Amino acid sequence: MRTYEVLFILTPQAAEEEATALVTDFKRIAEGTGAKLTHEEAWGRRRLAYPIRKFTEGNYHLFVFESDGSLAELDRRMKNSDRLLRHVIVRTDLEHKRAEKLAKRNPKKERVRPAPALAPATVPVPAPIPVPEPAPVEEARGETAAE
Repeated sequence: MRTYEVLFILTPQAAEEEATALVTDFKRIAEGTGAKLTHEEAWGRRRLAYPIRKFTEGNYHLFVFESDGSLAELDRRMKNSDRLLRHVIVRTDLEHKRAEKLAKRNPKKERVRPAPALAPATVPVPAPIPVPEPAPVEEARGETAAE
């Protein structure tokens, strides 16, 4: 079985009833192709990273499906919906397979930290060198001293 994540962003103008109708419609379309809904999350209204069609917020929704076939029909319907700002369908089972394969190939070894080295010998710090104070400057204005 293949695992797919479907994330879509609805416009913030969509009413609550319309949003739930769209979500149930998308579920019905996917289940009609033989997919099984394993997880659903409504992330709610969130700020967009950049404006999309002059909207700065959107209602996020996530589905996780397991299917033997593709979700091409769901993708086509999402492209045609004007109430969706963006959608993405990602096949995630390949990442899980790769992670399991790497875990089998490279089992976690108990890492032993090396013993701390002896503290370095203390180096004496030389005393600061005294700086001589400048000699007082006499003002010379071209006047001679009283005779």
